[in-house]
Amino acid sequence: MANHNLNRLTEDIKREISAALPEIKDKRISGEIVSVSHIELTSDLSYCKVYISVLGNERKTKEATECLEKAAGFFVRRINSRIKMRKMPKLMFLPDNSQEYYEKISRIIDELPKPVEDDPTEE
Repeated sequence: MANHNLNRLTEDIKREISAALPEIKDKRISGEIVSVSHIELTSDLSYCKVYISVLGNERKTKEATECLEKAAGFFVRRINSRIKMRKMPKLMFLPDNSQEYYEKISRIIDELPKPVEDDPTEE
């Protein structure tokens, strides 16, 4: 039962942070496509890791996470006003570079030599 509530709370926090992202008026992320890829919430609600991805390169993602880290108070107030919780977790914004990782793996797979297929007419 507690796991279900934690999952629901995680999705609620993700939805609120995603909805609040366009309201951030920082030059470093204005004009960038910033999204929350996933959230990890500890079971005791002490910490909430928010993984951010930005369409572009790693440098833009790092700048966006630094900007959002400074705006953490804004997100805490917004979440606190919309979701009733006994304890508000500390938000930690982290870069999510999984897209670059997947692209790298895909390139490696594409570069592998193709297996030689048997000629079906040789029988």
